[in-house]
Amino acid sequence: MSNRLIVSFFFLILLVVASPGHGRSIAHPQYLSSSTDLVSDGVHQLQGPPSLGLNRSPASAESTCEQTYGFLPCTTTVLGNLFLIVVYGYLMFLSATYLSHGSELLLEILGPGIVGGLFLPVLGALPDAMLILVSGLSGSTAIAQSQVSVGMGLLAGSTVMLLTIIWGTCVIVGKCDLVDSVAQDAKDTKGFSLTESGVSTDIWTSYAAMIMVISVIPFLIVQIPQILDSTSGRHLAVLIALIVSLLLLVSYCLYQVFQPWIQKRKIAYVKHKHVILGLLRHLRQRALGRLLRDDGEPDRDVIEKLFAAIDTNGDGHVSPEEMSALVVGIRFEEVDLDQDDAVIKVVQDFDTSRDSVIDKDEFFNGISRWIKRAKRTQVAKPDPGPHTMKFLNDFHEETKREHDLLDVGDQSDEVVAEDGGSRWTSIKAVLLLLLGTIIAAAFADPLVDAVDNFSDATSIPAFFISFIALPLATNSSEAVSAIIFASRDKRKTASLTFSELYGAATMNNVLCLSVFLALVYIRGLTWDFSSEVLVIFIVCVVVGGFASFRTHFPLWTALVAFLLYPFSLAMIYVLDYILGWS
Repeated sequence: MSNRLIVSFFFLILLVVASPGHGRSIAHPQYLSSSTDLVSDGVHQLQGPPSLGLNRSPASAESTCEQTYGFLPCTTTVLGNLFLIVVYGYLMFLSATYLSHGSELLLEILGPGIVGGLFLPVLGALPDAMLILVSGLSGSTAIAQSQVSVGMGLLAGSTVMLLTIIWGTCVIVGKCDLVDSVAQDAKDTKGFSLTESGVSTDIWTSYAAMIMVISVIPFLIVQIPQILDSTSGRHLAVLIALIVSLLLLVSYCLYQVFQPWIQKRKIAYVKHKHVILGLLRHLRQRALGRLLRDDGEPDRDVIEKLFAAIDTNGDGHVSPEEMSALVVGIRFEEVDLDQDDAVIKVVQDFDTSRDSVIDKDEFFNGISRWIKRAKRTQVAKPDPGPHTMKFLNDFHEETKREHDLLDVGDQSDEVVAEDGGSRWTSIKAVLLLLLGTIIAAAFADPLVDAVDNFSDATSIPAFFISFIALPLATNSSEAVSAIIFASRDKRKTASLTFSELYGAATMNNVLCLSVFLALVYIRGLTWDFSSEVLVIFIVCVVVGGFASFRTHFPLWTALVAFLLYPFSLAMIYVLDYILGWS
């Protein structure tokens, strides 16, 4: 961190001393158009030829460069602005890095809850939001309308880069052998096979992709007047889209806050279901007859015989100790559940009277309830009795797959215990967050000005410059972290990596878009970004829709993702500069 601070300080000094200056040329009076610029040499008369003239050069006179804050340098040359974009971009990269490290330290101290669900996503999108804000905040309405394309370029470019280049790279570096559509951890023997090598994720990652798809709704709302070719409702559409975007932002943050609780509840339920199905399968193997009669209803005689066999002391009740003896032969370790937990779950499910023992009726009703639940997953058969074991096995396997999707492994390494240095860690986290925020606030405006000036000097639209260059500055830290994390070749790390990518894209679509829409509405700017909205919509729906309904991604999906990036640029160029959408 100290090395980065030294480099940052060096860049600041370089920026200050590199401020532009203007000189005057000395010209012979015969080349001067006005005598008011003549200066006598003190010997000859004013009309004499030896007189000298001081005159501004045309280039100097036409320069409209304005220094940000009155001291940061600016220039009208191509190379000068390119240099400034690199320097300011690096400072924004430092800002994003400090914010990321600070929020991660805070997460380690305070845990997921409010910090992980609310502050972490907002801080991650802060540099992008700051750049979008300053792109339309300063200057006249005409200047803001011109510069706001920089903000839209960053918004579109960040989302597209996350879901194409970075997404595809994570698939490649994290690839493992695919066996029955499941990636085998740390096993990579298929090389670059397009179909037999890839990554797989848990069901929570699919939920994150679904949320990302939902987050494009405000883009569709703001485009309704353009779709209907109406000019009267455009300002109102921006306001409605802003309100919807803010509501989605709040909803997403609340979901992030409560999601760990929801996930634990769902995992607990699936484990419970797995225990009951394991018990039914075990009972079926011990039964003297079939569990179902020929008409498909539970066979009470067979189930009562099972009850009598389990009730070893003959008191008419099955105690937890007797149930424990029953489950000894049932394998529950495949869902990380020991026998004591299994006994507790069975007793809690069957014991409707809550007297800590199971009587004959409770046993029959409990068995019947779960057999009927298992039957609902199977197609009705004319003679269900012989198929009892089959549909119990099928339901058992289905439940195990559901558990695998919900819980990809031990989560213990995600929890960081507090130690004696937590106070220093807290101070360090706060300092990093403050430093990152200050840098983002201070250098967002000069970076936007540099991009705008570079666009003027090269005649390249500012949108394309910001679409390609600015996401490299604001998302580089996140991209490198995601790629390194994905390269661990584990399903768990792949799930976390892709969830982070979908989460970052979601925050772009709700937080950054909210800032952008607020600028457009408050300053009365014209919404003229149909092609950009279409590209964001296509990329989010294609990648998000694909990831919403499957949990494994062969290597060929990375190629599709890579192709979406040049496709996006080409589409915007064709729509805006050939078909005239903008």
